[in-house]
Amino acid sequence: MAGSHYGRIFKVATWGESHGVAVGAVVDGCPAGLNIDEEKIQDWLDRRRPGQGKYSTARNEADKVRILSGVFEGKTEGTPISLLVENSDARHKDYDKIKDIYRPGHADFGFDMKYGFRDYRGGGRSSGRETIGRVAAGAIAGEFLKELGIGIYAFSRAIGPVAIEDGEIDLEEARDNPFRLPNKEKASMASDFADRMIEEGDSIGGIAECRISGVPAGIGEPVFDKLDAMLSAGIMSIGAVKGVEIGEGFNAAALRGSENNDPFRTEGGRIGKGSNHSGGILGGMSDGGEIVIRAAFKPTPSIRKRQKSVMRDGEEVDISIEGRHDPLIVPRALVVVEAMAALTIADFMLINMSARLNRIKDFYREF
Repeated sequence: MAGSHYGRIFKVATWGESHGVAVGAVVDGCPAGLNIDEEKIQDWLDRRRPGQGKYSTARNEADKVRILSGVFEGKTEGTPISLLVENSDARHKDYDKIKDIYRPGHADFGFDMKYGFRDYRGGGRSSGRETIGRVAAGAIAGEFLKELGIGIYAFSRAIGPVAIEDGEIDLEEARDNPFRLPNKEKASMASDFADRMIEEGDSIGGIAECRISGVPAGIGEPVFDKLDAMLSAGIMSIGAVKGVEIGEGFNAAALRGSENNDPFRTEGGRIGKGSNHSGGILGGMSDGGEIVIRAAFKPTPSIRKRQKSVMRDGEEVDISIEGRHDPLIVPRALVVVEAMAALTIADFMLINMSARLNRIKDFYREF
């Protein structure tokens, strides 16, 4: 299968299926000498772990990571880092009744048309469980970026129809409710709506917002490999994401140039901006401002509510999907967004080291 690799210098390949023996990732290109251990990676994985309340799947997985290679005495060796997480609570029988039915909203039909075969046990490689490898790799990228003074934080901007306006954001509150919404009143509204959807056997989507601070100006490329394009590609590669916007995003289409342009100014001897409609990226390169990116997640497609579909032979059927599924995935997906952002920025930081001859010469003068 092509398409399981991401990055050019800081690279990751994910592997494994939802109901196979294990899932994981191989990270290559991480510089030697980075302090990393299983505990630091586990902190990231615990945020996407299932079984964290009624708004998460009841699948009971510890998701304990094992580092198999590339780390010695708590430091990266500069060699490939292999990461493994065992699947300990897979229930194949939950999918026996629907193994020949194309589930609405899933990749079943496309997978079958492409390969003439599909792993019906939870979707195989198309399962959300594939993101474990991304998060484990993203944890390493995140630690690398910390060394460079770069921070990444994501929160829920909307849960279903319950959305947060700019003036309502309290990031501390986002840590204190199961929806990771930065507003206590809106979190209560989201809870009422989610409870009603669960009772009806339905699901809901939402919007994640990710903020990246500390990225210096000039990171990214001005033509095809634009920073915004590659960030969007990385986050759009998350299975349930159906839309991405940066800064003002689609709202920019309704603004005037005089409203959307960010004025440059000098403050404390440094050049900065008076606003951030650009979302921290201009001309495909970072502009020194905070990078703001939002991702729209579709409703979880596995629902109890009856839907119409067809079997592999074309027979029309009704289907109700049983088993253990998230009624909404945005809160657990926030760390996946952070991981893909971290992998993208880490890759670009390394690529940017070769942008100027004088900096290359300065580096090699140290030898």
